[in-house]
Amino acid sequence: MDKHTDETELIIITGMSGAGKTVAIQSFEDLGFFTIDNLPPALLLTFIKLMRDSGKSMKRVAAVMDLRGGDFFDSLVDAIDNISKEPKVSTTILFLDADNQTLVSRYKESRRSHPLSPGGLVLGGIKKERDMLMDLQGRAKYIYNTSSMTPRQLREKIVSDFATQSSNKFTVNVMSFGFKHGIPIDADLVFDVRFLPNPYYIEDLKPLSGLDEPVSSYVLQWGETQTLISKLSDLFDFIIPQYKNEGKAQLVIAFGCTGGQHRSVTLAEYYGKLLAENNKTIITHRDVKTRKG
Repeated sequence: MDKHTDETELIIITGMSGAGKTVAIQSFEDLGFFTIDNLPPALLLTFIKLMRDSGKSMKRVAAVMDLRGGDFFDSLVDAIDNISKEPKVSTTILFLDADNQTLVSRYKESRRSHPLSPGGLVLGGIKKERDMLMDLQGRAKYIYNTSSMTPRQLREKIVSDFATQSSNKFTVNVMSFGFKHGIPIDADLVFDVRFLPNPYYIEDLKPLSGLDEPVSSYVLQWGETQTLISKLSDLFDFIIPQYKNEGKAQLVIAFGCTGGQHRSVTLAEYYGKLLAENNKTIITHRDVKTRKG
């Protein structure tokens, strides 16, 4: 969906308790939306105006509004009517639903009570909630019935309907590091390349790094390196599209050698440039400046 650059896109996520709003708001966050959970409807318009006045570039906002707002929830329809009058705000309602049997089953699994039936029968609370939300459901542009959806399928549905070319820019972060300085805690995939021949023991290459051509040529010339590259290329060709389909915003691939100077830097540079052909890619060398002779 294409939006004017000066327009704020507001997604209001509402619907039945237990229908998947937590998964939904996390999915919108992964898509680059500024997300708010349990915002009182009366504060919706005020929040949008404050956000604009702050000068921050929050052009895509997703807010969960549900029965946890208590009496505030009654004012949601009025809040939507008021914000629809704003000339630079595009408002879309996403309503999440599920059949009664599924909702009851989910409540039993979580051992939670229904907000409209604390201590009472879950089904009674569900029926009250349906009556209260009837008007909102009629206003929704998107209605998802999550009865037979897994969390992954719900994320994929949201990505399909709400991702834009600019917001869903999947990023591959390729980094190098030295094991003696610790494994990066934010890495999704870690590859240990310490089995490759080490330029550290070549006098002329020792003071250089994998950013220098003599070192990269040395590391890449070996049969072990070429076999590794071949196998990793097949892996990345398969796995990166899977992460994209999952709705993941980024993937961190880390290559590690002993000190983070030679072999890991060479491989990170190689794959950073290779993967950049089809992905937004960032290359980071965490320990390349941490040289101790």
